[in-house]
Amino acid sequence: MPLTILPASAAAFSPRSAPTIVLGPRVETWLTHALKRINRIRRPLNTISQHYRCLNEALSGPSAIWTLASIMVPKAPDSELKKDSNPLVEAVFNYQLIHVEAYVVHVDMVSQNEIAFKLTQDTIDDLIEYHRDIYSVDVAASTWDWSEKEQQLKKLQDDFVQAINRYVYRTHVRALEGLEDDGAGELLEGRSEEVKNAIMGLFLPLLPPPPRIVDVVHPQTVGQPFEQQQQSQWWQPQVSSASSSPQEMTPAEPWRVLGSTPSPTEVQATSAESVSSPWTSAGFNENSSPGAYRDTYDASPSPPYSEPYTSSTDFFSAAQAIATIPQLPLPSALAQQCGASVTRPGYGGFSWNDNNFAPQFPIFT
Repeated sequence: MPLTILPASAAAFSPRSAPTIVLGPRVETWLTHALKRINRIRRPLNTISQHYRCLNEALSGPSAIWTLASIMVPKAPDSELKKDSNPLVEAVFNYQLIHVEAYVVHVDMVSQNEIAFKLTQDTIDDLIEYHRDIYSVDVAASTWDWSEKEQQLKKLQDDFVQAINRYVYRTHVRALEGLEDDGAGELLEGRSEEVKNAIMGLFLPLLPPPPRIVDVVHPQTVGQPFEQQQQSQWWQPQVSSASSSPQEMTPAEPWRVLGSTPSPTEVQATSAESVSSPWTSAGFNENSSPGAYRDTYDASPSPPYSEPYTSSTDFFSAAQAIATIPQLPLPSALAQQCGASVTRPGYGGFSWNDNNFAPQFPIFT
């Protein structure tokens, strides 16, 4: 809607004065019939100036008060109302009607085709009194107490005083069809509901302050800053406060550390022990006879194959270390170490001196 400049009499706390009327080059027929109906003295209405003079005199009189609406409100606060089983008795003793009355401050039949009404001082006083003595008491009783409740209630009353004094009802100019004698009138075509809803919308509720937001302080772990706790993830190992820094970590003793993969020397030594000389497992030593050595060596099975030791099968292990087979001494070498008296009972009297073959030595000439 385009901006409409209202006269000074429409401003808040302004006294009443004659309305401003703007008529078009052609007067509507319904306006002519309305003016003829209210004229006590018959006068001609043939020109625009005659319509203007007649309408201005009718709306400027002290009795030109329009009844815009009627609002039913309680007579006392809710705690003081009379209780009765008959609802008619309660309505008569507990409620009253406030008639919303106004006067015309502006008529525009050229650009906006609207008429503006301003509330009378009596209506403004009645609404302010009801708001202060009844409405404010009820809204204060329906809300909980806080430290600034009285100041908020006083501000609510002051805002209502300003709003009700600034209120101007503007509607279509066809509302002048409800014009009556002496310039008074009533709104037609359901416009009274618009005024009632607009005035009741000025009664604002008393809103308590919003609840304060309390910051929740999470306790921090001793020895670990809060930032490190936020950055740590569930898959990362948690380090205790005693060993949180590398400087405070104590080295573990060497004998307590278990390597994941043994060194090749350890594998060779372990394999050498596992595949030790078959003579030792069979009960022979260097003093055993060659016959027993030969029979046992032919009958003894091959040493079983053993897997190298690893800490876990999930990881790639090093190349398998193959244990070296120790070189066995020849019988001739053993004969040099053994004397003529070396015998072993229990082997059929076999000994190195039981040799039926005479040794042959080279003959030098």
